[in-house]
Amino acid sequence: MASTDSTTVAKDGSDLEGLEAGLDALETRQTHRTPFRQTFVEKILPPLLAVALVLAVWQALVSFKVVADPTKLPAPSAVWDVVHTAWLQGELLGYIWTSVSRGLLGFCFALLIGTPLGLLVARVKFIRAALGPILSGLQSLPSVAWVPPAVIWLGLNNSMMYAVILLGAVPSIANGLVSGVDQVPPLFLRAGRTLGATGLKGTWHIVLPAALPGYVAGLKQGWAFSWRSLMAAEIIASFPDLGVGLGQLLENGRNASDMAMVFEAILLILIVGIAIDLLIFSPLERWVLRNRGLLVKS
Repeated sequence: MASTDSTTVAKDGSDLEGLEAGLDALETRQTHRTPFRQTFVEKILPPLLAVALVLAVWQALVSFKVVADPTKLPAPSAVWDVVHTAWLQGELLGYIWTSVSRGLLGFCFALLIGTPLGLLVARVKFIRAALGPILSGLQSLPSVAWVPPAVIWLGLNNSMMYAVILLGAVPSIANGLVSGVDQVPPLFLRAGRTLGATGLKGTWHIVLPAALPGYVAGLKQGWAFSWRSLMAAEIIASFPDLGVGLGQLLENGRNASDMAMVFEAILLILIVGIAIDLLIFSPLERWVLRNRGLLVKS
């Protein structure tokens, strides 16, 4: 009997030691730099292979006459020639900057509106009952539906573009924050009240930090809605004073039946969307997860 008890105690001790070691490992951040070869193989090579595969299939469809009409499917080299020509003429960066500047500025406006709105909906029961279903409905409404009324209300100008972006992005940002607040453990709120963090102080020091994962997810989705809303507005509402953005470039290619220009616009829209995600939202998401011990820095 005594040997059994000692064996149990020893086993419990080893389990506790293993648990402690595991917790220490989670809390310890690796400070050494990841070898470039490992980074290349794990993070850079896979998307490069995917792009190469898409280009190979695309070229095969053209070379083997699966799509014989070049006006319907141009070769990758033809699209590259259009992009290169736009670069040499100094127009390529203008297309990109026109759309990116509008998109980021409109997203910042949406952030300033959607964040306090989300907090009100999450924290005030009456406002939640009144506006919660409306925000969910607005989030599911296609952004292109807002372009005609925005043109009628505001005319063909940048204000119309920003209005469409706001109507597309604000519901996503607000709903993301509401979801994040709903997932805050009640223990955090009780502990905050015990320490005197109530009202705005509790919201700033307890609720918002705890709701960051859901909030960041809402921001990421809000940017996606902002970008799609802007492209819809630029495609539908064309006017010389608005300049030529990526959406307008896409519409110009359609009007000219120039599929190389159409593919140029599609690729640029895709590249900008991926770049914004990689440069802004993915690092922000990793920072939030790492600070919560959910992502080990390697």
